[in-house]
Amino acid sequence: MGAARRGSALAVAALVAAVMWAGMAAAAVYEVGDKLGWTIMNNPDYGKWAGSKKFSVGDTIVFTYNKQFHNVIAVSKADYKNCDVTKPTATWSTGKDSVVLNTTGHHYFLCGFPGHCAIGQKVDVLVLSSAAPSMAPSMAPAPSSAGGGGSAGRAAAAAPSPHGNAASTVGCSLAVTIAASVLSVAAAGLNLL
Repeated sequence: MGAARRGSALAVAALVAAVMWAGMAAAAVYEVGDKLGWTIMNNPDYGKWAGSKKFSVGDTIVFTYNKQFHNVIAVSKADYKNCDVTKPTATWSTGKDSVVLNTTGHHYFLCGFPGHCAIGQKVDVLVLSSAAPSMAPSMAPAPSSAGGGGSAGRAAAAAPSPHGNAASTVGCSLAVTIAASVLSVAAAGLNLL
């Protein structure tokens, strides 16, 4: 009967690890503009590109471009419509920028180089849902340090998260660490049976 218990414990540990891994791997990574990247060359249609995708909370969009000629600026809806770069909510300029979409709704991005937005180098990314139920406990946002709980704290919390190009690596290594821990505990439990 001891072998059956060990087999069952190992199967349960493997199942837990697989479920955790699936939750981490559910987020997608999208290259903005696909093969063209983030550019004004060849007249890419970023509206068509974004409309062909189904973005979920936790997905990452990657802007790839020549940093001598382009950048990425997150802006409000009004600033997006007017190609106004004077009040960005975030700015990236490395040439390979990963942005995690951490809230539902519209996320507006444009190129801040003069004239680029006006000729179409802007994208409205609509995030409709969460990719997968979260396995982590949710936490309430910290209260704003600006006295009356104004919108400044909420706006910063809702902005997309800038991440390095290793954003998916962090999630994967965390999943591997957790899975290894679960298997270690299961293996230790097997010795006790």
